[in-house]
Amino acid sequence: MKKMIGVTLLAASLMGITASQPAEAKTAAVSYTAQVYANSLNVRSEPAKNATVVGSIKNGAKVTVTDEQDGWLKVKTGNTSGWVAGYYLKKVNNSSKQSGASGSSVASKPSTTSSTSTSTLSSTTKVTVTADSLRVRSGPGTQYKVLGSLKAKDTAILLLRQDDWARIRTASGDIGWVAAQYIRSGTTPRSTSTTSSISHTGNLRGKLIVVDPGHGGSDPGMLGTTYNTMEKDLNLQTALYLRDALLAKGARVEMTRTREDQKPTLARRVQMSEDLRANAFVSIHYNSSPKKVSGTLTFFYSESDDLKLARAIETRLGQGIGLKSNGLSFGDYHILRENRIPATLVELGFLTNPTDESIVRKSSYQKKAAKAIAEGLADYFRN
Repeated sequence: MKKMIGVTLLAASLMGITASQPAEAKTAAVSYTAQVYANSLNVRSEPAKNATVVGSIKNGAKVTVTDEQDGWLKVKTGNTSGWVAGYYLKKVNNSSKQSGASGSSVASKPSTTSSTSTSTLSSTTKVTVTADSLRVRSGPGTQYKVLGSLKAKDTAILLLRQDDWARIRTASGDIGWVAAQYIRSGTTPRSTSTTSSISHTGNLRGKLIVVDPGHGGSDPGMLGTTYNTMEKDLNLQTALYLRDALLAKGARVEMTRTREDQKPTLARRVQMSEDLRANAFVSIHYNSSPKKVSGTLTFFYSESDDLKLARAIETRLGQGIGLKSNGLSFGDYHILRENRIPATLVELGFLTNPTDESIVRKSSYQKKAAKAIAEGLADYFRN
């Protein structure tokens, strides 16, 4: 995975996401260990981006996290102690448990149950229903809503096991939970998987994609420093082009907003994807940085779900849309962290860079970016 491109690549528009949602900060119950994912991470005296820099930590270093506040983590390593931006850290597996800190492990998204027995499986694991009628539920338990049912010999793709329950994707693309004792596992060759109809045509027929134009309404996002371009408008314009590109591939598309004056909450954006039982969620943004940096950046949260989607889209963006790709990055953001379907957030250029801003304002660039994202989604469902 490519690395972040600057010491202080703070992605101000993403910080705006964190700031606009209800405060989630809590004091950590106990400390835990995390690893740095930045070329060089500034340590500051206070949890604020304009606070005094008291030191720096190298990429890959392990730190002890002792507190969290509004997306900032208080860390200690050697003689260095202070606050860092939380999205540059990833919790190390098997480190001490804590409550509320944003540096959680990216191994999985929030579960709908408190169960501690969870395992992730390959997306090519095929299962067959053994019961005459098997109910598909919205969560891993009989208390959850029934979404539908499968009959004996129906097949599905196994996504996750959690105690006695299994999360599956049906042949029609719907995702839900079933009692694991009523399915039989077996690995399916790629050529005969449930996505084989997509593999050779590149279409997205039967897939429901939620497209999220970031910000909106009273939240303008980033303002371009050269042309005063408003991010919320660019997000919406690009999202509409993405909607068209996806529809052309046969996908069903729902947008979290369709007007400049709309500003759905972050929770509502996530809830929409769950209510619709969508197959993927893509959030469109444009970036900012105090340094003169350029290009796109694609974020993921869950290594089991989001990373594959983010990588497929980033690969297409990297093939050439007018700006270079800066690769992939872990992002502990509400719309990724709380989404129970594969989700990614794409930053399509820096509005603080005069060259980037002049390029991203053009509809031709936005259409190229939208096409690349749509192709990436097709690639994701193909594999």
